[in-house]
Amino acid sequence: MPDRRAPLYLIAGGPGSLRVRGPDPLIKTVIESTGVSRPTVAYVGAASGDNAAFRLIIGGLLRKAGAGRVTLAPLCGKRADADEARRVMSESDLVFFSGGDVEEGMRVVSDHRLAPFLRGLLTSGKPFFGASAGSIMLAGTWIRWRDPDDDASAELFSCLGFAPVLCDTHGEGDDWAELKAALQLHPAGATAYGIVSGSALVVEPGGSLAAAGGPVHVFKKRGSGAVPLPDLEP
Repeated sequence: MPDRRAPLYLIAGGPGSLRVRGPDPLIKTVIESTGVSRPTVAYVGAASGDNAAFRLIIGGLLRKAGAGRVTLAPLCGKRADADEARRVMSESDLVFFSGGDVEEGMRVVSDHRLAPFLRGLLTSGKPFFGASAGSIMLAGTWIRWRDPDDDASAELFSCLGFAPVLCDTHGEGDDWAELKAALQLHPAGATAYGIVSGSALVVEPGGSLAAAGGPVHVFKKRGSGAVPLPDLEP
């Protein structure tokens, strides 16, 4: 089957999105990129345990930006139903990965053995986008600590890899501490992307990268440090 994948939008959410009176411009861009009027959205809340209150807030933002029906793909708790989740994602115009906890979200995806199914949707042309932890889940790897009190216990774990990048979202407040720690576990010369709150990293099917909404900070591993490169600018 030919690879028909659409551009991936990795969005850094943040409190500012909730304060915008009109549609969130980044979400509006994603919605409009489908070319569908009021596209339906499959909501994947694995990273937040399918938290209902969180879903209501994000669902409202999606609809305000032009989405039609927003339907939960149920993967967590007593209502988890992987077959129903697959149906919802298959029948929706867009698949959205919510924020929350990256490692927990990937555990849910792994427990339900969803990665091959999701990759099939991606390569068939189904548009995907994420916010915060959901964006990192769509990328290559992320970092965890086996012992939170021991820096030497840091290790990488695999995410979905739809966007072949190492990235973090809205970490500008602590100078991208987690992103830089993750970068140190990659080979020399590796690159990392810090998606500033209110910005997005757009990954084109051919692998080219662009910023939307605001800058994306770029770092390269050099020795034991992370050297800043010129930002990606919209």
